[in-house]
Amino acid sequence: MDPDPDSESELLSLLTQLMFVEYFNLYWDATPLLTELILLVSSMDLDSQPKPESEFMSLTTQAISLFNSMDLESQSKLLSDLMSMVFQNLSLFNSALDSEATTLFGKIISLVSSMDLTTEEKPESDELVLLIQEILSLVNSRDSDSQPKRLVELISFISQKISLIDETLEVKPEPELISLTHQILSLVVSMNSNSGEYISLCPQAQVKLENGRFRVLEDVSWRTNNKWHCLSVNWRTFKLSREEDTLHFICIGCNGDNHKEFNNVPVEINHPLHPNHSLQLVVLQEDRTRECYCCDEALSRILYYCSACDFAISILCARKPPVFLINHHRQEWHGHTLALFPRQAFLTCNLCALADPSSPIYMCPPCDFVTHLRCINLPRVIKISRHSHRIYFTPSFDQEGLSCGVCRRKINKLYGGYSCIKNGCWYAAHSRCATQKNVWDGVELEGVPEENEEEVDPPFATKGSGVIRHFTHRHLLRLDVDTGRDYDEDKLCNICITPIYFGNFYSCTPSCDYNLHETCANFPRKIDHPIHPHQLNLEAGYGDGEINEYECSVCPRKRTVGFLYRCRKCFYLHVQCAIASEPLDHPSHIHPLYLTSKPDEEQRKCSVCKKSGHCPTKETFNCIEECDFALCFECATLAQKVRYKHDKHVLTLSYGDKTSTMTYWCEICEERLNPKERFYSCDEYCCVTIHIECLVGVDFYMKPGSKWFNKYGAEVSVLPNNHHMSRPFCSICKKRCPHKTFFQCNGFEYCSRSCLLTKSKEVIYLGGH
Repeated sequence: MDPDPDSESELLSLLTQLMFVEYFNLYWDATPLLTELILLVSSMDLDSQPKPESEFMSLTTQAISLFNSMDLESQSKLLSDLMSMVFQNLSLFNSALDSEATTLFGKIISLVSSMDLTTEEKPESDELVLLIQEILSLVNSRDSDSQPKRLVELISFISQKISLIDETLEVKPEPELISLTHQILSLVVSMNSNSGEYISLCPQAQVKLENGRFRVLEDVSWRTNNKWHCLSVNWRTFKLSREEDTLHFICIGCNGDNHKEFNNVPVEINHPLHPNHSLQLVVLQEDRTRECYCCDEALSRILYYCSACDFAISILCARKPPVFLINHHRQEWHGHTLALFPRQAFLTCNLCALADPSSPIYMCPPCDFVTHLRCINLPRVIKISRHSHRIYFTPSFDQEGLSCGVCRRKINKLYGGYSCIKNGCWYAAHSRCATQKNVWDGVELEGVPEENEEEVDPPFATKGSGVIRHFTHRHLLRLDVDTGRDYDEDKLCNICITPIYFGNFYSCTPSCDYNLHETCANFPRKIDHPIHPHQLNLEAGYGDGEINEYECSVCPRKRTVGFLYRCRKCFYLHVQCAIASEPLDHPSHIHPLYLTSKPDEEQRKCSVCKKSGHCPTKETFNCIEECDFALCFECATLAQKVRYKHDKHVLTLSYGDKTSTMTYWCEICEERLNPKERFYSCDEYCCVTIHIECLVGVDFYMKPGSKWFNKYGAEVSVLPNNHHMSRPFCSICKKRCPHKTFFQCNGFEYCSRSCLLTKSKEVIYLGGH
């Protein structure tokens, strides 16, 4: 065979890709790479490689020669078994299977790897059977009858290989082949990185954010004596800033002990802004974080921290020396030079009116002027989502008795804040409230001329008496006036995807089956919402068969079709959530409720459903009296009045009686109702009572008959569940699907999105992409 000068670079490339496969994609991505790698190695003529050999090729040649010369009987049983399977693997993969078959093999590997292969009794798996049938069908359509035998051998090989690899790597003393393999992989890592591109991080403890404070969970204890755990597949990499090219990494195997060739970040420092205690390098256990003491930016997963004082700064800020004097030319709000106060202190800031020690303080002693570092650069002119006009910073207010338009609390006139200067408008807001990221878009408008308001097209054009052409539909729609019609549970509004219980609605021809609530037909095409700083557009959220990637930003419900209000910068609101605004008068509470949540606070527990943290954002409707009442968007948008097909009356949402001793039974599932929790009931003489889930379902924005592709590329169908004598069994919870709809994916049925997501999480765990 002629020497191939590209074989070394090709081999290095394949090993590099294999080494840096992400953990969650390990089985899917590694399988085709291993296939290609084995085929390349088996085809190489080591004797004809160019001389002199590089260190990489020298180690590779030694490993392959050693492997080929080994007597299996003289090796330890584990290594012998593994080598035997590798020989078998070479034979199987040399049949040159195509990419479609390789993809199916990846799925089989993922599934097999999740099984407990050490038990005597092998678990049954319908999914494995389906995958095997699929690949058998593929192979049978392309080759002779001998192919299925190879496939069975390959599946057997995969099952054995997974349980043997880890055991083989632990053999003592370490076999020469294993040692050479580790040297090769370590060399590949070093050839693809240098000390200037990677910096080692060795955090000393793990912390978690709880109620605005970091809590130390435990010292870092993930060090092991297994050198295989130090390969790059076990690294967690970080970029400390977007501008920085350097990658920082934490090695899960040794926490930096075995990576002395890389520069590292100090594990403990002393900082001028916190002279009393040293700061330790720590790692956040989860994504929830808070702002850095110095720069007011969100802290990354790695930071410096003092547990005694709850003092935290970023690595980037720790590298910079503090500014001790700020010249009056560099700051807008005071005519003298300001000096750094070198301690954390509860001094009231003249610009934000808060005695907050979470930011460095600068002061002018002769004038008794105090300001936070974060407040020195407050914008002068801004536009916020809570008010229709621009508002302007003022160092103090002329009028007494003003309340903040964001948090609804009183404003102290002696301190700074924002106010509207339009004649007759008394809107005002605290400095910190007006500049929250859920209220202000971060744009300073001083010197920017005001634009004329954009004229927004109406949602429909009137074409006659009771006839409109709505922008969401290509046909004319006619108004259907409610004169006591019978309730049809299959008739849904195509904007909000909820049943048309009562009231007027617009409809197309019976064959088209396109309906809109009259109220939904009048929804404006653009709105400003209090909890988001950008304008929102009414748009189709999903198309039938599209990949579903949109979630409502304030409630956990998902839908497959319909419309939503969205911002171009990835903020979405279901139309029901968008029209729920402040002040909210809700039957669950005696006082009006306001959107006073702050982005840096923990989400309040909903006083109705008792849940928290179940929504993408932290927004809740809150009582500003002394009640401490909070209402999540999911509960705020639950229909108060509904219809049931076997009751001619309207059913009302009852919030339960905490002192009730009555016994109620659900009309649908015939199980007992808890009278202290919410349920629907008929206020007339019928005495009908029904569980919320039984009447409206748990996924009631999912339209029967629709389908979409989830993020893993699998088609999911939403099917009606009220049109059959028997209901299907859920593949996850093994119970009959009890709700109005159920899901079907890859031939399996799921009773709810919750069970469907449980399956998806299994796919993620197995390495699905």
